[in-house]
Amino acid sequence: MTGSGKPRIHWVSPLPPAETDIAHYSARILPELAERSDLVLWTDASEWDAALEKICPVRQLDPDRQSPRDFARVGSGREGNDTVFIHIGNSWVFHSGFLRLARRIPSVVVLHDLAVQELCADAIRNELWAEDAYREEMQRWYGETGLDLAEGLLAGTISARDVSAPVPGFEVTLDRAVSVVTHTPGALTAVAGRKVLPCYQLDLPFRATSDAGAQRAVEGPLRLVQFGYIGPNRRLDQVLDTLSRLKDEIPFRFDIMGKVWDPPCIRERIAALGLSDHVEMHGFVDERELDATLADAHLVFNLRHPTMGEASGSQLRIWDASAASVVTDQGWYESLSDETVFKIPVNGEADALYTLLRRLATDREYGKQVGEAGRTRLVARHGPARYADGIVHVARRFGLDARQALLARRSRWLLRDSDVERELLQARLAGHL
Repeated sequence: MTGSGKPRIHWVSPLPPAETDIAHYSARILPELAERSDLVLWTDASEWDAALEKICPVRQLDPDRQSPRDFARVGSGREGNDTVFIHIGNSWVFHSGFLRLARRIPSVVVLHDLAVQELCADAIRNELWAEDAYREEMQRWYGETGLDLAEGLLAGTISARDVSAPVPGFEVTLDRAVSVVTHTPGALTAVAGRKVLPCYQLDLPFRATSDAGAQRAVEGPLRLVQFGYIGPNRRLDQVLDTLSRLKDEIPFRFDIMGKVWDPPCIRERIAALGLSDHVEMHGFVDERELDATLADAHLVFNLRHPTMGEASGSQLRIWDASAASVVTDQGWYESLSDETVFKIPVNGEADALYTLLRRLATDREYGKQVGEAGRTRLVARHGPARYADGIVHVARRFGLDARQALLARRSRWLLRDSDVERELLQARLAGHL
């Protein structure tokens, strides 16, 4: 704790203009978090939005050299008064350095993706993490099965996505962690199930706008949208297939806004399916243009399979526009109320999409209540102030959580090596905890 009574927080995260929603998420909560703490932002990028420095200091990070003492020098000047939050997502571009840092120093790991096998594989491929460290962690947490999967991934005989299903890999971030912040019930259950660290769940934040009274057209083409960082798991191929079945049956316009993993391939596919008159690819657009498009949308596609165990910043923006969305009924989306989104199963996805779109084409009011219920949830549960309060609570518990994490680690190591004193050691640890 600093002299002002506020916790000193070091926030290690991608920052705007980095093309990841984690950067935008960090920017969204800064005013509230800076008000409640002595906040310092850290990034290993060479540049950042200068406007951030009007809210709090920004420092450049060397993830392989930065020590707790270095953080303290920028903060209170005394080790033990500072809490470092390190953000881990599944992109090697933004999180390889953060992974190495999290494995070196005590910190709170903010786990944005439960499945991080792609991060591990790409970091190794780009010589930003060591193969031996990956093998060791996979064997430690998953036994010989984990080691076999690691060898297959490194040899290129199995993909990271295939490994992620049985073995998500989030445990590679836990070696020096003091606690973990998650954003979904599934991630909380998975991390807490390891019984090695205190774990917290906070609802992903988004700043709701004051104007939510969008009036969507009751006549004319059905307005459809997909946006964000669109990889193969966002099911764009499958959406286009379904729309090709409907192109001669109902009028529609489909706007794709964001970064698509292979734009030339998608353009060719749009043409091959005869959708060129119905579909437009915009690339990234200004937020105001995106929000205006969502305000007109009758349906937004937010499908994800396989899911990486993440919450969706895109879904929060959709709710802010009081728009209806369709999601895959798994992961975080499975935990959402049926009143706030349209859910479709992985099996039977195409037919479910086809049926939903036909229903919306004949009944434009069908999605209105879903969009309104989603916005009600956004306002009630996802405000930046509420999230900042949660982060400050985690920071204030850092000392207690560090002791708990240390005892849990010692118990795991000792119990692994000796069965004789198992009951006695467990009783002692129960008393401490």
